Amino acid sequence: MKKKAAHAGMKARNRENTIPGKSWQARIGASEDRVAEKFVESLSFDKRLAEYDIRGSLVHADMLAKVGLIHRTELERIRSGLNSILDDIRAGRFKWDIRQEDIHMAIESALVERIGDPGRKLHTGRSRNDQVALDLRLWCLDAAAALHRAIIDLQQAFLALAEGASEIPAPSYTHLQRAQPIVFAHELLAYVEMLDRDRLRLLDVRRRTSISPLGAGAAAGSTLPIDRAYSARELGFTGVTRNSLDSVSDRDFAVELVFAMSMVAMHLSRFAEQWIIYSSTEFQFIRLADTHTTGSSMMPQKRNPDMLELIRGKTGGIYGQLIALLAMFKGLPMGYNRDMQEDKRLVFSAFDAILPCIEMAAAMVRGVSINSAVISSRIDEGFPDATVLAEYLVNKGIPFRTAHQVVGKLVARCEDTGITTLSKLPLDDMRRQCPVIGPDVFKSLGSANVLRAYRSTGSGGIKSVSTQIAWWRRAIKRAAVELSEPEHR
Repeated sequence: MKKKAAHAGMKARNRENTIPGKSWQARIGASEDRVAEKFVESLSFDKRLAEYDIRGSLVHADMLAKVGLIHRTELERIRSGLNSILDDIRAGRFKWDIRQEDIHMAIESALVERIGDPGRKLHTGRSRNDQVALDLRLWCLDAAAALHRAIIDLQQAFLALAEGASEIPAPSYTHLQRAQPIVFAHELLAYVEMLDRDRLRLLDVRRRTSISPLGAGAAAGSTLPIDRAYSARELGFTGVTRNSLDSVSDRDFAVELVFAMSMVAMHLSRFAEQWIIYSSTEFQFIRLADTHTTGSSMMPQKRNPDMLELIRGKTGGIYGQLIALLAMFKGLPMGYNRDMQEDKRLVFSAFDAILPCIEMAAAMVRGVSINSAVISSRIDEGFPDATVLAEYLVNKGIPFRTAHQVVGKLVARCEDTGITTLSKLPLDDMRRQCPVIGPDVFKSLGSANVLRAYRSTGSGGIKSVSTQIAWWRRAIKRAAVELSEPEHR
């Protein structure tokens, strides 16, 4: 009976010291202002850091035992308690209480309630300032990895579509006016290029994020014999931060990640705009899958590209998160400031917007149909072979600027006489403008001839695009294993 009474007394004392206590109440005292309590809490959104917080705490406890600041028996109780909390969170059994303010105090309070004094030792040698910096870095590493994988999946979708469109003649555009002929695959591969820059940016962000702030403390470090390098290695970081004050002040990695997301969003928005145009009745270059369009509440014939429009629309919100982060940090003095609590809300919001956009884009690319007959039926309208005609003259020894003027006059002649393509202009008319033009000119004119004639690396002709597709097959395969697992696991 005495043992039971003592145990009950210990549980009561633990509960008294953890609920609804705050980590700073011994100095300031409890607040009864529920409006203020609700205003300062971040648990409603930072609880998604729970697994990262517990992962960091498990490693921190191991380090404390390694350097002799806690006993092995205490370590085992801490491990058991943290793992049971994690199990409850994953199962949806954990009781969240906003009076604990944030995820760190919610987990620590629950731990103390479950295991008593060993739980109070867990915070030895660290502060919530370095703890939140650690959690956010771990989350950002995983977020960057998830985006990296999604981008590769979208690249693979574009590449597969390009492989089937490698000989479809299509116009390219400048100023949304017809320019030179290309194969349609060339435009699809342009998105693969854009996305690869996004992918590489994410890898670069991960490299700078993979540095552990754990052990930097509140601002100046600790007098205790903690081993920061050990904790960093166990968490999979490549090193530790060098300046304790910067460690708790720095959120550059979060801003960089949201910037990288903004660039992805920009590229997806450009893709969405292009395909909205291409799917219109006026163009009809592509047909979106029925599952990726919506109807009208009034006009039964409509097939609206709402998914593409939403991708385009969400881009503004992601830009907003980036600007909000930059504005938040521009005026902060050195050290941790409570303003930084809001960084997580902004980073999470940007991630929650961009990842579904990438996934939606991949689904749309896989479901689209290319109307090759429509694309190629008017391919020679607009004189897309004019540049090649100028280059024909260059090969005859005519300076390019002179050749440009000659071809301009020939185009004007076609328009004046109602001729729609240069290949239909009589040879005599051409020779009146430039006598060096011979019958062989007709081997250069026409989009089909142009697509076979492109020679420069990276050009939009059949041979060059075939080379590009083969290169991307290898490159994307390498990229898929470049980040097979997050480094910090």
